[in-house]
Amino acid sequence: MDRRTLIKNLALVVGGAVLLPSCLHPDGTTYIKLKHIDIDADQEKTIADMCETFIPKTNTPGAKELNLPAFVLKMIDDCYGKKDQQAFLAGMAKFTEMVKTKYNSSFSELSVKDREAILTGIENSAKPKDGAKAPTRRPRPQKHLQDDPVMAFYWGVKQQTIFAYTTSQYFMTKLVFYDMVPGRYNVHYPVSKLKLG
Repeated sequence: MDRRTLIKNLALVVGGAVLLPSCLHPDGTTYIKLKHIDIDADQEKTIADMCETFIPKTNTPGAKELNLPAFVLKMIDDCYGKKDQQAFLAGMAKFTEMVKTKYNSSFSELSVKDREAILTGIENSAKPKDGAKAPTRRPRPQKHLQDDPVMAFYWGVKQQTIFAYTTSQYFMTKLVFYDMVPGRYNVHYPVSKLKLG
């Protein structure tokens, strides 16, 4: 065997061995390394399962298959302010506690039907009551920080999941039809069919 090839292969093996511990959680599950927020593997799984509940796998790929949970975590880690990140983490803790109290189980261990019921309940609790006028736009997560940390967590995950999906390569290439501006031009269109005046 060529000495150069041997050294190159040995360097790859050693590099892989050095990087592997940083890619694995102690229980063996992989997770994304973040700079500003500290998320453990169970919390990451909760977020991944929430994303999958919002965008489930059908005849199209689901959130997990498109790797949307990693995008959600990265956006919250990089683009949220410190106060919003703290509210997000506090909301996640309250959300986990709420689910544990109601179902005596974690969100990830619940059935799809129960997950949908929890998320629908949170969504419905954000709607105005007593005939109050509904907002014209969806409230941003930051609007709920003082009111309810669970809302900050819920809206953070939901909005970033939708953003990740609608900007994903799959969505932009398979589901959106892109027509060049100003559109098609038909040079052989009969003048008699034009509606003038």
